[in-house]
Amino acid sequence: MEQAETVLRGGVVWTGVADAEPVEALAVRGGKIVWVGRQGESEDLIGAETEVVELSGRAVVPGLIDSHTHFIPGGFQLSSVDLRDAQTPDEFTRRIADFARDLPDRAWITGGDWDHELWGGELPRKEWIDPVTVNHPVLVSRLDGHMALANTLALQAAGVTRNTSDPPGGTIVRDPDTGEPAGVLKDEAMGLVTAVIPSPSDDARDQALERAMRHALAHGVTQVHHMGTWEDLETFRRTHERGGLRVRIYSVVPIASWERLRDFVAREGRGDDWLWWGGLKGFVDGSLGSTTAWFYEPYDDEPGTAGLMTSDTARLRSWISEADRAGLHLMVHAIGDRANDWLLDVYEEVAADNGERDRRFRVEHAQHLTREAIDRFGRLKVIAAVQPYHAADDGRWAEKRIGPQRIQRTYAFRSLLDAGATLAFGSDWTVAPISPILGIDAAVTRRTIDGANPEGWVPQERITLTETLTAYTSGAATAGYVEEIVGTLEVGKHADLVVLSKDPFGMDPERVVELEVDLTMVGGEIEYRRESGT
Repeated sequence: MEQAETVLRGGVVWTGVADAEPVEALAVRGGKIVWVGRQGESEDLIGAETEVVELSGRAVVPGLIDSHTHFIPGGFQLSSVDLRDAQTPDEFTRRIADFARDLPDRAWITGGDWDHELWGGELPRKEWIDPVTVNHPVLVSRLDGHMALANTLALQAAGVTRNTSDPPGGTIVRDPDTGEPAGVLKDEAMGLVTAVIPSPSDDARDQALERAMRHALAHGVTQVHHMGTWEDLETFRRTHERGGLRVRIYSVVPIASWERLRDFVAREGRGDDWLWWGGLKGFVDGSLGSTTAWFYEPYDDEPGTAGLMTSDTARLRSWISEADRAGLHLMVHAIGDRANDWLLDVYEEVAADNGERDRRFRVEHAQHLTREAIDRFGRLKVIAAVQPYHAADDGRWAEKRIGPQRIQRTYAFRSLLDAGATLAFGSDWTVAPISPILGIDAAVTRRTIDGANPEGWVPQERITLTETLTAYTSGAATAGYVEEIVGTLEVGKHADLVVLSKDPFGMDPERVVELEVDLTMVGGEIEYRRESGT
């Protein structure tokens, strides 16, 4: 038997293959898995040049796939102001002031990822930050990416005044007494300011991608589905051409550009095992945290609104139909129950009109569902690309938004699986941390991050560890059309794998969150080792 380049042995190897026999070791050569089996059978594969990783009881799982990220913005966020855990308005202001102090004059401050629910739900205002950003325009986003706070300089740069009308699909939050913009812009209104922010250079984009890859690999993420732009795709291609990709990337572009993608695929193909394209991202509505997710009934805490459609529905329906007819892959954001029903209706109509094929329609987030919608995911074979950490986060305050009845069908992972749907897990990074360990904990325990629900928030929607890992591996691979090459640990597939610090199957579910990533391998190359871990 030809010797392996790497052998991992002496632990629990979860292959992800249904009903597979337990194995304790695997071997890698030429970037592929060449053998899996019992530890005692691995000796013939080990030679003088073979690296042997002694697992000592630890677990190996397939490389973890994040089916929904904003990867390059995540790389930029790693070097931007961080407001995610700012607990008070004073701390919010102080962090921005500290960050501004070291910037050159007129440099924009972006990033942020603030959460106003941490200080009771009051929206930030431009007056909080104007005094500490007199030389810097600011646009810092809420962690869900569906609203942002602009300071006066940024609003002036964009020409946003009291006379500026709300754009379609967006809201300019205004001072109730004066009618002046208060600083917060929701959904499409954010574009008024983003349009005047200088574009980053190619070098800055390349650096952001490198930071993002290092961060992902340290968390065991070997593949991402990136919801981004054509500029992002060019960044990925540029890095790939010089052999710099260390994470596999499915690069998804905006649905409005479907004709450009159709022509690009016809000219360039669909990429390779490291970088591929052919997917389109659209939006039906906004988010729960911004009260812009589209529901049948008004919000309990804002009864004047039931959310909004961030896209013109006639145009979005046309784009979905034409793009599907062109053989492209549709991934559309829907959060509110009405948004999900609308999208499922369109998917069903388009499939009937355009004929049978392997289309793998995806609903991104699929957060709040009617009972009928849950059943339709399975019947229509629509993939639910969902983010379990959102349940642990939003569960702190979701009930005040939509009440005790509607939350019973929120992040309905158990119900979706029982209905026969495919789950593809991800993070929505930077909206949530990229760590799959945190996502696994959220799916298995349904505990909220404030500690207020130790028995689980909407606990009937918990799923098992095996189901959760499947959603992070073969489920997400299926959602990206790559299940034939990754997603399980089988002979002939790419050697994308993760070594965890312990065997999660031997742990109390409440302690899975203690797991750490000891080693991450992509294409047979060890791309991350935790110090003292391996």
